[in-house]
Amino acid sequence: MQVRYDKEVDAAHIRLSRKRPTGAVEVQEGVILHLTDKDELVAIEILDASKRFPIRSLFTFEFVR
Repeated sequence: MQVRYDKEVDAAHIRLSRKRPTGAVEVQEGVILHLTDKDELVAIEILDASKRFPIRSLFTFEFVR
């Protein structure tokens, strides 16, 4: 998994797979799921990210079983 934050455009990008997305679905204004042609989730893009959650939380991971 890769997590990136672009401060200039205030966008977070969470890549979950190395597969290449073939499309995208905006599930809520500014929240975009990038999918393969088999509807496999590849990435999540969040626009206006700093207005939605604390950006620091992107880089703090908690593993829960």
